[in-house]
Amino acid sequence: MIPSTYPDPATIAEMTARMLLDIGAVHFNAETPFVHSNGKEAPTYVDCRKLISYPRIRSTLMDFLTCTVFRNAGLEAFDNVAGGETAGIPFAALVAERMALPMSYVRKKPKGHGRNARIEGELRPGDRVLLVEDLTTDGGSKLSFVDAIRATGATCGHTAVIFYYGIFDETIPRLRAHGVELHHLCTWWDVLAEARRGEDFDAATLASVAAFLKDPEAWRAARSGG
Repeated sequence: MIPSTYPDPATIAEMTARMLLDIGAVHFNAETPFVHSNGKEAPTYVDCRKLISYPRIRSTLMDFLTCTVFRNAGLEAFDNVAGGETAGIPFAALVAERMALPMSYVRKKPKGHGRNARIEGELRPGDRVLLVEDLTTDGGSKLSFVDAIRATGATCGHTAVIFYYGIFDETIPRLRAHGVELHHLCTWWDVLAEARRGEDFDAATLASVAAFLKDPEAWRAARSGG
């Protein structure tokens, strides 16, 4: 069913942050930081995959994501919704259902046998594709998916995510330089604000997280004594 309500972005951001906190998808730990895929430490971690196990929250956030894309890009802007392997696949399927559009997904690399395909499903030359993922940090991983979509003759000028870190200045310019607009529901700043309101973490942890979000490299240097 195509959503017909359009909450304002501030309300969407606040509610999304609260839902992520309520289901334990947000992890703050200043004492034992998390090591991210780039090998760097951070006191923050968000697990958007956890959302698929909470039907009411999952449904609400997919309505929010669909409405956000419709509001920003238009109701007739797309012909296909593609998910990025693997976290983006369930969310792409849910958004495609709401938009009444075909769905496909993009592998991180060719499967290595059979058709050796990166795209599963059907994309036609000229199709306007919305790339859906769970989150984005600096936007780098999205570009490979976008290029794979474009290699089929389809176009991809928009990507939609539940969570955008919002702490790296280069993310949006990097995507725009590649011809891609980013749509998102909330950022670390929204989560931090909601965590403070709800007192979800102790004051010292929240202060450390705030310091990290303001300047990740300075936070790491202070921690290492550099």
